[in-house]
Amino acid sequence: MKGKILRKNIVLLLCLCLFFTGKAKNLPDSVIMTVAGKEVPLSEFIFIAQKNGEADFSSMKSLEEYAELFTNFKLKVADAEAKGLDKTRAFSSELAMYKGQLIGSYLSDKEGEDKAMRLIYDRGNEVLELSYILFKMPPGQALLNDTIAPYQSAIAVCDRLRKGENLDVLGKQLAGENPAAVQYEYVPVLLPLTASKALENGLYSLPTGEISAPIRTGRGYYVAQIHKRVPNPGKVRVAHILVAFQDTTEQAKAEALVKIQGVYEKLQGGADFATLAKEYSDDPGSKINGGELKAFGPGEMVLPFEKASFALQTPGELSGLIESRFGYHIIKLIEKQPRPSYESEKRGLMEVMSKGEYNFELYQAFDDRMRQAYSFVFYPEAYQELVALTGEYFPADPQFYEKAKEMHKTLFTLEDEKFAQGEFAYYMATQPFSTKTYGPDFMQEIFDLFIRELTTNAERAKIEEKYPEYKFLLQEYRDGILLFEISNDKVWSKPVEEQPALEAAWLKELKQKYPVVINKKALKRLKN
Repeated sequence: MKGKILRKNIVLLLCLCLFFTGKAKNLPDSVIMTVAGKEVPLSEFIFIAQKNGEADFSSMKSLEEYAELFTNFKLKVADAEAKGLDKTRAFSSELAMYKGQLIGSYLSDKEGEDKAMRLIYDRGNEVLELSYILFKMPPGQALLNDTIAPYQSAIAVCDRLRKGENLDVLGKQLAGENPAAVQYEYVPVLLPLTASKALENGLYSLPTGEISAPIRTGRGYYVAQIHKRVPNPGKVRVAHILVAFQDTTEQAKAEALVKIQGVYEKLQGGADFATLAKEYSDDPGSKINGGELKAFGPGEMVLPFEKASFALQTPGELSGLIESRFGYHIIKLIEKQPRPSYESEKRGLMEVMSKGEYNFELYQAFDDRMRQAYSFVFYPEAYQELVALTGEYFPADPQFYEKAKEMHKTLFTLEDEKFAQGEFAYYMATQPFSTKTYGPDFMQEIFDLFIRELTTNAERAKIEEKYPEYKFLLQEYRDGILLFEISNDKVWSKPVEEQPALEAAWLKELKQKYPVVINKKALKRLKN
């Protein structure tokens, strides 16, 4: 148990509020003790004592008791080192993992990340019902000039809609006339993180009933209208019996209807739902479980099935006969579940947002702080010259680089160091990380990544200088891993009733084996 608690404490150090008090700054950085010939800085001793709150600096007795505990800790670490435990691959791997997590805690803005995730979570309190008309850009890599025609079409349609034409009627008409250039769609359910970032941002800021201005995405320009905003109903868990259509003929539908009506009559007569599902249902995934499905939320099932499921109110309640494209269903409500809390969804939001285009929103607070810390100055005129070049070449095209490498105007500065247009073009040619298919978007994403990489690398190089506690935390992690391994071998893996005697005998052996010298004067100076 001790070992498990210690390991947990090591990991939890990442979550502690980091600080470095004035105590160490007001004392010479002398040596508090030597253990097995290794010097222990006074500053390390103070930091760990104050962080863990294990010493009262107003009491000499408390300081001496803590010094004894700290000495025992260092003796055990020295014993682990003597046995070569700090040379194993497992140790190196674990320490590297902790080091990465520790550095990551400095190269982030948790408050900003939480705010960005909370925004997406709060959006999910509403389910949008909408229609849109999409004026498509050419498939594949699109240039700046490729936006002109679809944008003009989108503007013209916006004018027509605002004069009173119906979006659904007009959208169907235009898509029917030119499906290669125009797409119409009615969307009964839209939730966050299910559309492109630009489209989602535009839709969630659009008042209900209004016609949007053209919303540009990598696919083209959307003109949209929100029909309804309804509260997110959470999740529902149901069981169902499906009688599938054997083909698309009217005869097949009629035969399915007769069969499902027979099943429904049996249910009305008191037959067991699960038994009938196992006998009659054509859904192989659920019939073995008596028709039960996993809980689902809005937008996860075909619309007729979803609407009928959420319309049920009381556990055990049955729907009527529900037709979907798969066949006829009878649905039984098992339970309704409220929307999960933000805390329970936070990890999933982080995973999704950190890997996709939403990572810029997720890390915006940190990126902004780094740009300010390293005196980022942007020259928009120089950037627009590169944007203009995307009218002829896609940024990943070698011809783009051939043109851009000869452009030498300052694009931005960091701490007064100038970066020219050609330098960024070289980075873009060698590090084409963006998946965007529209040229200016592709370039903007890589530009933001370029600034992030430069500032983050600069910050990483200054971690020890800017955050004095970093080296002490890393040392504590290192020593903690060794302490766990050696203590587990010597004491914790043994029967509980034997552990106190084993611990005492081991400490006695260590004090005889390794020399310890404590700087009493330095210890006395610590007393307030």
